[in-house]
Amino acid sequence: MHTVLLIEDDAESRRAVAQLFSHEDWKILEAGDGEAGIRLALKHQPEVILCDLLMPRANGFQVCRSLRQLLQRTKIIIISGRDYGVDRMSAIEAGADEYLVKPIRWESLREVIDRVLPPEGEDRRPAERVPEFSPPSTRVKFWGVRGSIPVPGSSTVGYGGNTSCVEVRADGEIIILDAGSGMRELGIALKDEFGDQPIHPTLLISHTHWDHIQGLPFFLPAYDKKNPPLRVLGYQGARAGLEAVLKGQMETSFFPVQLNEMPSPPVIEELKEMKFSIGKVEVGAHFVNHPGICVGYRLRTSNGSIAFLPDNEPYEVLKLREAGKTEGDFQAARTFAAQRRKELVDFLQGSDLLIIDTQYTDDEYARKIGWGHGSLSSVVSLAIDAEVRKLFLFHHDPTHDDKFIDSMVESARMLVLEKAKPVEVEAAREGAEVWLGARVPAPAFSGG
Repeated sequence: MHTVLLIEDDAESRRAVAQLFSHEDWKILEAGDGEAGIRLALKHQPEVILCDLLMPRANGFQVCRSLRQLLQRTKIIIISGRDYGVDRMSAIEAGADEYLVKPIRWESLREVIDRVLPPEGEDRRPAERVPEFSPPSTRVKFWGVRGSIPVPGSSTVGYGGNTSCVEVRADGEIIILDAGSGMRELGIALKDEFGDQPIHPTLLISHTHWDHIQGLPFFLPAYDKKNPPLRVLGYQGARAGLEAVLKGQMETSFFPVQLNEMPSPPVIEELKEMKFSIGKVEVGAHFVNHPGICVGYRLRTSNGSIAFLPDNEPYEVLKLREAGKTEGDFQAARTFAAQRRKELVDFLQGSDLLIIDTQYTDDEYARKIGWGHGSLSSVVSLAIDAEVRKLFLFHHDPTHDDKFIDSMVESARMLVLEKAKPVEVEAAREGAEVWLGARVPAPAFSGG
């Protein structure tokens, strides 16, 4: 009897594919996320793995990379609802043997399996000794990915409609990047996870525009006395101190509960230094080009680094537009923009993850210069020059529905392919998780 492992977070899709294999007398193993799938694959060494592309706790690309060198005889088939050439190419480069588009039909699946598996009678057993898989200690989860204003609705359900909020678990710390409307859902999840145990998160605010602070009044752990005060770190608010801005949005004119009336009111610290630590996590900050005072953060963890620039406009076009009429004015503008870009490239250099404002296409940006947001080609160029490993398009425009964001991802990947650079590109999606350091160690050499 042959064995197949199904790695798919959608239970209904997993059940439907399992029925196809059960009719053919296959032994079926199932996993609901990438990390669990890696564990099962190493333990049972199935002949075939069907792995969904987009999943929590290690996506299809990460699963392929983790297993390819260790289970060389196991055949990995990536399945996806997206028929993009760049996805197919990236999956094969990561180690997949085939790529199939949903819905899966037995006839096409059977044809692929017959093609990739050795003929009957040949040895199909994978390597017997493989190391244990150790999950990484750094996890990134998206709770809000939208810019400007929340946009719930059927056209945004794929990527999500909540505004900027990202959770990082690293080296024993819970670090929250921005307090957009997604922070409400994060607070509910933390309460459910920790139960009666106290919660000790730290919130980093990039800037005090509404879409980056509007979730703070709805953060459930701040309404529970058992929790220590939420530590809030950030730089000066627009024309006012950080504490004044955060308290101001909760004045009685705008909100029924004032900040200092919360059962466990946050403690707000206005930062002055550009480097500091949260436990064992080293944090760097860098001022970016956005109206008011705005910073990006880079977190250095034991498993890698995460850069977070939720709002950032490239200097080049803006400064040239603002330059005077003489050639000297234009040259000074070019020099200033080039220096600022170099400083940003240096700050981001070698980041494992870059989460960055990509609100506009290039055509849209041409009409909105000076609004403080990034354009697609400038973001890809920045990621390539900074040698970023994985790029997440972020701060999606409220007018962009799921299909539009899909097209932006496709365009960004094509730009990367044209430059022949190893940068993975995804669009940030609510609920998606990314693990840093999700690698299985190479098997130890045993001499003969």
